[in-house]
Amino acid sequence: MTAVSDSAPPTPDPLLCAALAADLDSADFRSEPLRGLWGEEADDALARGLREPILRAITGDDGVLATLGRLFVLGMPQPREAVATALAHVGVDGIESLGLAVADRDSVRPTALLRPQSFVDADGIGEWWIASDLDEVALDGPLPADHVLGVGGASRTLAEIVTPIEVDRALDLGTGCGIQALLVARHAASVVATDISARALAFAELNALLNGVRNIEFRLGSMFEPVEGEAFDLIVSNPPFVITPRAEGVPEYEYRDGGLVGDALVEKFVRSVAAYLTAGGIAQLLGNWESRDDERGLDRLASWVPDDIDLWAIQREELSPLGYAELWIRDGGTTPRDAAFTPLLSAWLDDFAVRGVTAVGFGYVLLRRPRSSSAGSTRAPLRRTERMPQPVSNVGGALRQGLAAHDLIAEGGLPDTLITAADVTEARHLLPGNDDPSVIELRQGGGFGRTVAVDTALAAFVGACDGELTVVQIVSALADLFEVPLADLWADIEPRIRQLVLDGFLLG
Repeated sequence: MTAVSDSAPPTPDPLLCAALAADLDSADFRSEPLRGLWGEEADDALARGLREPILRAITGDDGVLATLGRLFVLGMPQPREAVATALAHVGVDGIESLGLAVADRDSVRPTALLRPQSFVDADGIGEWWIASDLDEVALDGPLPADHVLGVGGASRTLAEIVTPIEVDRALDLGTGCGIQALLVARHAASVVATDISARALAFAELNALLNGVRNIEFRLGSMFEPVEGEAFDLIVSNPPFVITPRAEGVPEYEYRDGGLVGDALVEKFVRSVAAYLTAGGIAQLLGNWESRDDERGLDRLASWVPDDIDLWAIQREELSPLGYAELWIRDGGTTPRDAAFTPLLSAWLDDFAVRGVTAVGFGYVLLRRPRSSSAGSTRAPLRRTERMPQPVSNVGGALRQGLAAHDLIAEGGLPDTLITAADVTEARHLLPGNDDPSVIELRQGGGFGRTVAVDTALAAFVGACDGELTVVQIVSALADLFEVPLADLWADIEPRIRQLVLDGFLLG
């Protein structure tokens, strides 16, 4: 069994957090000044677990920013006198009281990391200070079972896909260090942040206080238990979705392992979340799902969704059982050079074999409780599952646009006029010596970055969509141009126009 942390969780204190924030602000302890201090290459190396380039870059620098960088970014002991100078407001005793360090007569040893984390949302660019447990580099060994992770790749991914909407009440389920709750709090009147880990909640509350955020309530408990009977306009979750064998000798980490067999935790979330959504409320999460001998992973996921709930699931990548096992064994700090690696690999592969798992998918899931349809409407719920390995950007905005397009078409069909989205370009491929294109493609420059093959008629239709001519006028003109019956052209082109609206190529 993996050991637990040997340091106590932080102790959030409003006055001490305010004092520490003043010190960090005074030192300009932010991403760009730190990156400028030790250089871009060294900064990028730290993301790969290498701190030596930073140490070499700031050797001999005893300034305030260098001292705080070594102490909080790298997790290294620093001379007590230097720390006292750098943290004049909170003092060494203050960060000890907060649970971020322990000190003796000569030195201060950090018990947590504290790093600036920049973000971009609809309101602009900002930055938080985020405290979390010491990482593998600082610990020089495997992570404890109760490790509280900082802002990692999954956290950044979830932040990028959350739809940018103003809401009254929001829920961050499995808040961890609290980064999602902080981000959502910018667009919500109130946020409830929950976690099964009291240690994680302590870090999350400290981070909220450190960044002056006051509209988050923290609650301890598993899954939806802490919010039973309540409803939210937005629910976000980066749950512990990693599929880990429930076998003796296999470490379990609170930040990634949900304690259930296979993908049962994601299934439980998807089946349960509808009861906690308001009308029009949205839930968004990251997750893994298994493909098995008899069923594709995305199909299994769709089968868990209640009949009256909208689903939009996007699979970003898929790994074989071997690739998945190796990824997460390494994530726990065990490499093929270690004696424990082969027994762990066998446990993972045996576990997958029992369920007939052929692959594991990773991606985004959006669920929505529809608002009441207009009288007499028989609106069908959204059921969209797709694989999307290409680069994406502004996913939250693209999801919001896609939901609006679905609602528009589901309630009233195609609008009278359409406009080609500003990021759409056209590419034509011609064989040498041929004036007629053999392939015409429409490409999105942002959002989901889709590429769609179209024929000459549909390309001409999209080119004419400037909001002035109606859809009917454009199709009628094309029927005359191509000398085909209007009814035949409409039957052929209308479903494809509809899909271009749903995909964001055309805007109503």
